[in-house]
Amino acid sequence: MAPNTLNPDERLTLLRQELARRSLDGFLVPRADEHLGEYVPANAERLAWVSGFTGSAGLAVVLAERAVLFTDGRYVLQAAAQTNPALWERRHLIEEPPQTWLAANAKEARIGYDPWLFAEETLARYTEAGVTLVAVDANPVDAVWRDRPGAPLAPVAEHPLSFAGKTVTAKREEAAAKLREVGEDAAVISDPASVAWLLNIRGHDVPYTPFGLGFALLHADAGVELFMARQKVPAEVAATWGNAVSLAEREALPKALATLAGKRVRVDAAATPAWFAATLRAAGATVKPGMDPCILLKACKNEVEREGARIAHRRDAVAVCRFLRWLETAAGNETEMSAAAKLLALRAEGEGFRGESFAAIAGAGEHGAVIHYRVTEESDRAIKPDETFLIDSGAQYPEGTTDITRTVWTGPGAPPVDIAETYTRVLKGHLALSMLAFPQGVAGPHLDAVARATLWSAGQDFDHGTGHGVGSYLSVHEGPVSISRAAKSVPIAEGMILSNEPGFYAPGSYGIRIENLLLVTKADFPLATKPFLAFETITLAPYDRSLIVSGMLTRAECRWIDAYHARVLAEVGPSLAPDDRAWLAARCAPLV
Repeated sequence: MAPNTLNPDERLTLLRQELARRSLDGFLVPRADEHLGEYVPANAERLAWVSGFTGSAGLAVVLAERAVLFTDGRYVLQAAAQTNPALWERRHLIEEPPQTWLAANAKEARIGYDPWLFAEETLARYTEAGVTLVAVDANPVDAVWRDRPGAPLAPVAEHPLSFAGKTVTAKREEAAAKLREVGEDAAVISDPASVAWLLNIRGHDVPYTPFGLGFALLHADAGVELFMARQKVPAEVAATWGNAVSLAEREALPKALATLAGKRVRVDAAATPAWFAATLRAAGATVKPGMDPCILLKACKNEVEREGARIAHRRDAVAVCRFLRWLETAAGNETEMSAAAKLLALRAEGEGFRGESFAAIAGAGEHGAVIHYRVTEESDRAIKPDETFLIDSGAQYPEGTTDITRTVWTGPGAPPVDIAETYTRVLKGHLALSMLAFPQGVAGPHLDAVARATLWSAGQDFDHGTGHGVGSYLSVHEGPVSISRAAKSVPIAEGMILSNEPGFYAPGSYGIRIENLLLVTKADFPLATKPFLAFETITLAPYDRSLIVSGMLTRAECRWIDAYHARVLAEVGPSLAPDDRAWLAARCAPLV
């Protein structure tokens, strides 16, 4: 059988044969590339290749007689649909972590792993659980993936100062100053978003996110060594960096790290491949665990990026509002796939559109209950009358990145009382976060319950975080802050952009999620004795009034919705055709 016709079951057999050849009892296959990011190039889709599971997060443990796929709550249903139950066991990544499972089921086994695909902090959880890990020099999946695609080689382009807001020189100096403050000589930069931010470049190496994949060493004197295929860096782009930035192929990394012998080198133990720390220690460097020095600088958008985000969201809102009007006539005539295609086409008509920021989640009825549902030709179904339809989507513009979710009732009948009440509880949680002011120093985990309290009061909850960071024409999921009970306690800071997306999911029936993006701003309290922060909502699209039970809302919540809808109409309406503007005016009329 030709390699490109192998199904996931046959691929699993090939991998087991390769593991036996290497005297390994098992192997860890994460959904990751060498940058440990969410979106990976085709040549790094090892988990999908071996298992058939195509979600954006997960890990497989492959043993000689058992294979287990671990996913979080977003992908439980998808994992069940995409993997063969005769060959793959499914486990919840959070409730039963793989290291716990291995300690209980393969205590004496030698488990291989690729040190390019795991951070040291992740590996520590396995060793602490008593799992015996063995680093491999070459990934065994690659050895049996005979038709594996090549590495992406798309050229990078300059991200102009009119969008970036700061020069490369200023960014290098800001980041290097963080190293000098703690006496460190250099830092490993493995996150392509940090490389893109630091050098004001954007690329096309992975889906949905404008990255050019590469690594960098930032030195305390603000010099940068970039390790990226030379053919990806046009001469005119390199010329903008000056002599303080050098360029070399990735193969030069080991030699460059060897020159850091005796130096103190920062490595983000939670986000950098373990290969770097191991190589640096072997070279005689002192590895200092610490956050990538670009992460917080990148997350706190400058004034140009903040205004760019507002511009991007106004542009995006034109397409979203046109789509929502179109959607009102879609029930019975359109499908999930055609709806997602329509929204993409409307966005493509807008100024500056550079592509989706992730694959749209278009879930009708019971598919809306699959938190990160991805419609396929096999799963596509009609959008029917009198059901919920959830559409979660986003776009990339040079000015900024968008992410919005709306849940609508397709009609023509009124929604059932229980669904409308649940929608309103989700909306109340969404509003509670939107309206919140909080002291400076508060972190994401502290705010998570704010968006859940109304749902909890009815015995309802949702199995995902409430919010995540969003980049500036970068990743739609950006650290270091997220609004989640499992998030690290990193203080929320002015200039960050975070999503606000509570939901509720009734498996086999319906799903509800409402999402806007929030810009963190200073709060103005004349009598405050300490600095406070607040949120500016930058997403602009109406909520579905047919699903709102206004009697469940407080007067303050009604006023907030009315003010928000008035703003949507004022900022988006002038860019719409008369018929679309009239539709929007009706949807943005006051609740009371």
